[in-house]
Amino acid sequence: MWTLSAEYQKALGRKIAFNRKRRGLSQKEFAGLLDRSEAWVSQVERGVRRVDRMTVLEKVAEVLDVPIAELAAEAPIVASVAEGETPGASRLRLVLSAAHSLKAILGQPEPPDVPALRADVERAWDLTHEGNYADLADLLEELVPRLETATRAGTDDERPELFRLLATMYHTCSAALANSGEPEAAWIAVDRAVVAAERAGDPLLMAAGEFRLSIVFLGARHFEQAARVSGSAADALAPLTEDGELRAVALRGALTLQRALAAGRMNRADDAYAHLRQARELAERVGDGRNDYNTEFGPTNVALHEVAVAVDLGDAGVALRAAESVDASGLSSERQARFGIDLAKAHAQRRQIDQAVNSLVRVRELLPEMFRAKPAVKQLVADLLAMSPLPSDQLRALARESGVQEMRASN
Repeated sequence: MWTLSAEYQKALGRKIAFNRKRRGLSQKEFAGLLDRSEAWVSQVERGVRRVDRMTVLEKVAEVLDVPIAELAAEAPIVASVAEGETPGASRLRLVLSAAHSLKAILGQPEPPDVPALRADVERAWDLTHEGNYADLADLLEELVPRLETATRAGTDDERPELFRLLATMYHTCSAALANSGEPEAAWIAVDRAVVAAERAGDPLLMAAGEFRLSIVFLGARHFEQAARVSGSAADALAPLTEDGELRAVALRGALTLQRALAAGRMNRADDAYAHLRQARELAERVGDGRNDYNTEFGPTNVALHEVAVAVDLGDAGVALRAAESVDASGLSSERQARFGIDLAKAHAQRRQIDQAVNSLVRVRELLPEMFRAKPAVKQLVADLLAMSPLPSDQLRALARESGVQEMRASN
């Protein structure tokens, strides 16, 4: 991925528009040939949206029947994303790397304190929702071996509950690693969670693991895999939702939102909005105020995903209008921060730099560690620098804090 100057983006957009018209294609026709939305084409041609992957530029050149070299003239680099270790991420990877199961099997464990373990797992989720990954790593370094040992030492009556706690604990680890841009390690944590849920005999907890896996796939840009895992799990839950089991309804709704996100990122607008409609119907049955399996599924979360999907489809106007009626204050700080990032993306698509910066400032104030951790924030700050002829002091401060280096080059 490269970061392009605003002038280059505009020049590239003009070239694409010129060659599209030369071929006699409308924006809608051109979008269909690219498997993109009409809004995406419009934004690219106006220089508002980046063509940031060579594979996409190759497809554009192929459809326009022009040499790719004509479109991919060297662009001046104006910002780069510095590599940096997220607080706690390396330690979470190490937690997953230790042979806790082997040690538990070969050791002589004491009887587990189930209430204390339950309280610590709840604390782990609190830290995850707060984006406090350093303290989460502190907790999990001690909690993972305790839980792995407990599942071997507990009585037959205790064991299902202990495996449920083990699965839920690995969910927290996966969520933190996914937010930190560590999809491979997050995938390992999810896999262990699903195995633990199966050993607990808890199909809903297994479905919650598939929900976490779809988030991992989305973060790793494996959109087809995200769509497959969320779709197959949602379909598997259909019999339980028809029986009126609200936890199953909530999980199916959360998985359906992941299907919507995957479809949006593949520019399948009809599918994305169809999934959102289905999720809205499920949310009406669940209502706000629940947090089944830490999905926070309900009408408000559906509204937030409507904003996210519109942003992914390049429908910035739709996203901003939808956001006006959303009150996310009842959701976790983590979910509010994700909403703030989506708002910043929508403003950036409209070249509303000050509004985008203000949204990111609120994200930083809400969850500073998550602000520094998320790769999407780093890329967005780099984009805003690229758009800004004279970046504000506030934007430069965000760049320093998120590890984005400004490197102005003369053209």
